[in-house]
Amino acid sequence: MGKVLMIILLVIVLIVAVFAVITVIAKIQFKQMVSEEVTQFYEGIENPGGTVQPSDLEGLPLPVQNWLRQSHIVGKERAIATRTRQDITLRLKQEQAWMKGQVEQYFRIDDPGFIWYADIKMAPFFHISGRDLYIDGRGHMLIKALSLFTVADGRGKEIDQGTLLRYLAEIMWSPSAALNDYIQWEEINDTSAKATMTYGGVTASGIFTFNEQGEPLNFEAKRYGEFEGEYRLETWSCVIQEYQEFNGIKVPSRGELIWKLDTGDFHWYHFEVKELEYNMPEKYKKIKSI
Repeated sequence: MGKVLMIILLVIVLIVAVFAVITVIAKIQFKQMVSEEVTQFYEGIENPGGTVQPSDLEGLPLPVQNWLRQSHIVGKERAIATRTRQDITLRLKQEQAWMKGQVEQYFRIDDPGFIWYADIKMAPFFHISGRDLYIDGRGHMLIKALSLFTVADGRGKEIDQGTLLRYLAEIMWSPSAALNDYIQWEEINDTSAKATMTYGGVTASGIFTFNEQGEPLNFEAKRYGEFEGEYRLETWSCVIQEYQEFNGIKVPSRGELIWKLDTGDFHWYHFEVKELEYNMPEKYKKIKSI
């Protein structure tokens, strides 16, 4: 009986070891997929379009002008590409425990788009690989448990609208993107302005709110989200809590995302920017893992 038990234990250990190797290989393959997408994403990107001049801000709503001045972009090179590394915590449901993760995100400004890669630790020995992208006006969200099992593979008009709004909100990390023609601005009052972005046949709007110093406080919009298995328009808010200078540009460095639902505010995503670089249109040499 002792030998039988020993054999059973050895078989279990072998199965666990084989599965661990499989998940490691799957994780490497997922990272490689993202790396190839980033390389293709930045193909054909043009050189920076000169420096931001004071005259570039003329005609913009006053709170937007104040934001761009306090971010210190005037006199600096326009961003054509932005890349960032961040620490995050998130949860997908109100009752769910918070999960830690690390993110890399790549932006293109001339033809607006992004690629977001997340490595999320859900539990000991259990991770989630996520990739969200917005390219050519279309979005695609892919999430795999253990880098193997697809738990989300979203496309369609709701994803397109949501990723466009996400790009619009995240120009806070690339302030000179606010000067592009695909964004139209409308002043609301001394501290807020409505931004309407049109690209790839999709149009969506959101409201930026700033403090008296011109720092972004919040972005809020009606965005499609998936709730109880169906997409619907709900109020989505990005709240900024801290700011920091990266390469001479002052941007939000810490904040959270909130769905404002009829049942109450659903705080579901926190971020903290660790690195931020401009006009480096290439993938990071190594995608970090948690």
